[in-house]
Amino acid sequence: MLRDDDTLFTALIARDPSYEGFAYVGVRTTGIFCRLTCPARKPKRHNVVFFSCKDAAQDAGFRPCLRCKPLDIRRPTSGALETLRDRIKAEPDRRWSAEDVKALGYDPSTVRRAFQREYGITFAQYARSQRLGLAVNTLQQGGSVMDAQLDAGYESSSGFRDAISKLIGDAPIRTPARQVLTAQWLDTPIGAMLTVVDDAGVHLLEFAERKALPTEIERLRKRVGPICFGQHPMLDTLAHQVEQYFAGRSITFDVPVVQKGTAFEATVWDALRRIPAGATRSYGEIARFIDRPDAPRAVARANGANQVAIIVPCHRVIGADGSLTGYGGKIWRKQWLLEHERRLAATFSKG
Repeated sequence: MLRDDDTLFTALIARDPSYEGFAYVGVRTTGIFCRLTCPARKPKRHNVVFFSCKDAAQDAGFRPCLRCKPLDIRRPTSGALETLRDRIKAEPDRRWSAEDVKALGYDPSTVRRAFQREYGITFAQYARSQRLGLAVNTLQQGGSVMDAQLDAGYESSSGFRDAISKLIGDAPIRTPARQVLTAQWLDTPIGAMLTVVDDAGVHLLEFAERKALPTEIERLRKRVGPICFGQHPMLDTLAHQVEQYFAGRSITFDVPVVQKGTAFEATVWDALRRIPAGATRSYGEIARFIDRPDAPRAVARANGANQVAIIVPCHRVIGADGSLTGYGGKIWRKQWLLEHERRLAATFSKG
């Protein structure tokens, strides 16, 4: 149900992302409709009308904004970000400089801020992580340390070893003998997510803005093994299922989840996966479901320890009073996910 116009106008002024995909604004003076997060200059209150979906806006005669592109499934990002991300994917072994960025017509400081907003790291760090991932793949396939070092663009072997050690916690000379977890970024309509996988399944799937992400990565390194950016068949499967979920074409995941935790945490995580999409449960309800009615606080801690977002749906847990309570990926995303799933569940139940 569409919220009242005053609430939506307040969200428009604040560019509130929690209404992404669920509310659109039409500007009568221009005949254009936008996302509430559109960066364009905000219209006056009496010149706007709100719609619950883009089809309704178009049916009313409004044209889609060319700046915020409300017809696209994914929210628009910086043109520089998209271009450079595609260039890195096409040339993962390239060592990028500020002059290279300028040659493409972009300001290096603008590019730096765009990557920090989307991924929490700079463009240089993003490019280096992909380059080092390629180098580790070379080592995993039996290549020499020197070949991997040159592939990564390092003239100094000590510099290369330091970089690899920081990335995966192991010296290159020993890497081929160990299982290396593979990391990659996934883009979604509500922000970038970091995922870590191996042959067994998904170990981590978190939004880039989650404050606990560095701690979770360190815990994963200690419990399972070193981590490296790269490509992996499990990543392809996960990326496809995540895309289908956000596009509204699927409400379930069948990719295996292998995150490590205590027996109690594993029991809670299993209970989370039993909450139907479109529904919510309180901590107390989950505690009773697992026959631990005295342990709602422990359930809350286990819920917070989950590091495979969406698939293990910790966002479906709310307070006993119905409040959304805390969510590491930010409350507005929790609200967005719940509304997205309510609509998906309603759609699939009709089908």
